[in-house]
Amino acid sequence: MLEEVFRNEWGRVLASLVGFLGDFDRAEEAAQEAFTIAAQQWPESGLPDNPGAWLVRTARNRAIDRIRRERTLAQKIRLLPVPEAATMDEFDDIELDETVIKDERLELIFTCCHPALPLEGQVALTLRALGGLATAEIARAFLVSEETMKRRLSRAKAKIKATGIPFAVPDAHRLPDRLDAVLAVVYLIYNEGYAGRGDLGAEAIRLGRVLSGLMPDEPETHGLLALMMIHDARRRARFAGEDLVLLEDQDRSLWDAPQLAAGQAVLERAVALGGRGPYVVQAAIASLQTRERVDWARVAGLYRRLVELTGSPVVRLNHAAAMAQAGDPAAALRTVDALDPELDGYLYLHSTRGELLHRLGRDDDARTAYRRALELATSTPERRFLTRRLEEI
Repeated sequence: MLEEVFRNEWGRVLASLVGFLGDFDRAEEAAQEAFTIAAQQWPESGLPDNPGAWLVRTARNRAIDRIRRERTLAQKIRLLPVPEAATMDEFDDIELDETVIKDERLELIFTCCHPALPLEGQVALTLRALGGLATAEIARAFLVSEETMKRRLSRAKAKIKATGIPFAVPDAHRLPDRLDAVLAVVYLIYNEGYAGRGDLGAEAIRLGRVLSGLMPDEPETHGLLALMMIHDARRRARFAGEDLVLLEDQDRSLWDAPQLAAGQAVLERAVALGGRGPYVVQAAIASLQTRERVDWARVAGLYRRLVELTGSPVVRLNHAAAMAQAGDPAAALRTVDALDPELDGYLYLHSTRGELLHRLGRDDDARTAYRRALELATSTPERRFLTRRLEEI
């Protein structure tokens, strides 16, 4: 129970403190102190009526006490720099209305995903600040040392302070571009989880829910959430032991039906808001692929639309696969062959090409393509699947 409350409230509390103090490190220290006190007191006293407000108030008081101690010490020895926040006279008259606490998580999301930060810093800081993941957890998820991840977080926070990155939602004319960056970071986190790295998939969905709740009229936030929920609903069926299972071979009884229905409802909300962007289109494709009989011609049409929106070579590869499923493997192969130089190091280009060549009766060429894909495979399920396909051919 306590762990769930902490995970749910961490982002809200930290966002309030960053907005109040203007400093990530100070905000984190104060938040950690407040959560530590809560872990000691709540088991005996019980949960307060408003846990978030209790944590914010306690954290603010701790931060103010710390700043006052530093100011007093600096005045005594006249050597330490006085933090800028410590000169704020309004600290003497702080009042916190526990019934109305401004939710500043949206400002925090846009701060973490500011384009001035490197992508790896955006991802790490988003997971730390909004997800409440410990540095060691993030490091494990991205297969780097804890010290490396600590440096990434420190550099990102230092960059925010040094360059004066604003703690604010961008102006309306800048919002679409900045929102794209935020959505891309959340989706990248989800994809890392989908590939099996820790609990990042669930964390990304939770961040997606936060984002769609904070921006209820933005169709792309709902589109991304729907996309992640629909994909995640099929997660248990994607593997049989260490074997990768293709969509058409998956045991549908293993799909999470309630989550699938919830994802469909979120997609309907995005469409009702007029959503026609890339995440809404991808969610629509994922939704069609859960039907008992998949309308592949319609899926191919949506992929064509997605190619127009993104220009992505990976999307063009997916379009080709849908074309083949719709009954035109020869046209699909021409599309894939045109992509070869661009995606030569991408294993799914070669596995898709192998499948198309096999369908067209060119088994020698198909084996060559599958062997190239096998060279590029990095996970055991991928290697087992490709080896099995080679044996079948």
